[in-house]
Amino acid sequence: MSREGLEEATFAAGCFWHVQDAFDKLKGVVETEVGFMGGHTKDPTYKQVCTHTTGHAEVTHLWFDPKVISYEQLVEYFWTMHDPTQVNRQGPDVGDQYRSAIFFYNDEQRRIADESKRRQETSGGFNRPIATLIVPAETFWRAEEYHQKYFQKHGMSACPA
Repeated sequence: MSREGLEEATFAAGCFWHVQDAFDKLKGVVETEVGFMGGHTKDPTYKQVCTHTTGHAEVTHLWFDPKVISYEQLVEYFWTMHDPTQVNRQGPDVGDQYRSAIFFYNDEQRRIADESKRRQETSGGFNRPIATLIVPAETFWRAEEYHQKYFQKHGMSACPA
């Protein structure tokens, strides 16, 4: 697949199966894959990440067409798909790999994410402080194949959450 004219984005919002499924439904999101970012272990496995020793978050990395959907729209959607006030958890999933984070690839993405977070913090929509980290993108480590498009392969009922 040619990625000419596309931009990339990476988000952490709990279990990456849910996040990938949600972004896959958006018009303009061309490709998604799940994996890990933000840690210190090279090429971590899912099993390693679950030990809480690698420092990685479960993430969804995506390529999008900015002529169809903007980065700002992706960030705004990100706030609706999880509880950004929870630290190191989403629902029944607990651990640092489930933290809420926006990984930015350039200064413009950082500006958009920061401004969006400020709007969310002052909107009154949350009764606790937003815990979402906004940090530079690092190496994306793709998760094992059985995690990719998990709900498409197994259905939503396969999720323990």
